[in-house]
Amino acid sequence: GRLAELDPHLPVVVAAPLSFLAASNITKRGSAGTAVYYATRTFFSVFRSYEPIILGLLFAFWVGFGAFSGVIALTIITIASLGKLYSEAVEHIDPGPVEALTATGANRLQVILYGVVPQIIPDFLSFTIYHWDINVRISTIIGYVGGGGIGYYLAQMINTSQNNKAGTAIWARRLWWRQWAGLRTRRRSSRRRRWR
Repeated sequence: GRLAELDPHLPVVVAAPLSFLAASNITKRGSAGTAVYYATRTFFSVFRSYEPIILGLLFAFWVGFGAFSGVIALTIITIASLGKLYSEAVEHIDPGPVEALTATGANRLQVILYGVVPQIIPDFLSFTIYHWDINVRISTIIGYVGGGGIGYYLAQMINTSQNNKAGTAIWARRLWWRQWAGLRTRRRSSRRRRWR
């Protein structure tokens, strides 16, 4: 039942660069930039609108029941959700550093690296940790319809009338995940304080 832990890394790597394409203050310039902006926004909006259980069923029928179909469904949902959250963080940055770098003759990549990225890192980290907690719940739903993971075992327990075990498994899983995410966050914070 490790569906939720296997999934978060790839969506973060994909959603982060896509979020810049979906940010109006970065991409929405000229006809080509506007087209890319709306195409990326549409992708995020469409896949965020699907219920996890629907995508889980679709991929379960396409590639077969099991953990692989669950990982695909959870990955797409997470990319769309994180991409939307990340893009909003990019759109709400302070324009001052960007304008200052542009005035000094910095190119687009330098402006993003030194004017945008330092401002969005805290939001990106908080959104990522927040979505990991959501993924625990989503993975249970997807697993219940054949996507593998803890949902598959919960379905077996419920079908065999082991309701007490099913309830205990759900709460133990959520508590463990929150403790793990909180521990990682505290470790990162302590490391940053040492570097300073």
